[in-house]
Amino acid sequence: MNYKKAAALSMLIIPWFTVPFLSNKSFVRFLPVASFANLSIIVLSVIANRKRWWKNKNPLFPNTPIDFTYILGAHFISTLWVFKLTYGSFPLYLITNIVLDWINAFPIAGLWKRIGFFKFKRMSPFIYWFITVLLAIFLYFYQSTVEKVISNTNSSGA
Repeated sequence: MNYKKAAALSMLIIPWFTVPFLSNKSFVRFLPVASFANLSIIVLSVIANRKRWWKNKNPLFPNTPIDFTYILGAHFISTLWVFKLTYGSFPLYLITNIVLDWINAFPIAGLWKRIGFFKFKRMSPFIYWFITVLLAIFLYFYQSTVEKVISNTNSSGA
């Protein structure tokens, strides 16, 4: 196994080692929003592949346009953690996402480019950052809706 595949597997597996530090309640509570976030990034990745907005040069599964190592690892787990640590305070949530999405779009994407994993082509890192911040705002309200529905279901005795 070459170092790029080992790094891809690490990006998939290592974030999962933090899951035991999430409570079971938090994991279950934020599982729907993390799953929806992943679905959104998968759809964005499919569109990006067709439009050549970026190129994933190190996919774990070579014939797929989707970087499952990032989506099922770092992205999924970080979504759970951000919601666990910030949900209930929209300003804190938004600031956290603005900062983390900026780090992901600029320094980390630059690192992946130098290593040869990933490269923005027809989309600038700024546009990617802007899209992910908008997605984060939508996800917060999605989670609020999920919680209201669950609360209403529990209070009606169903």
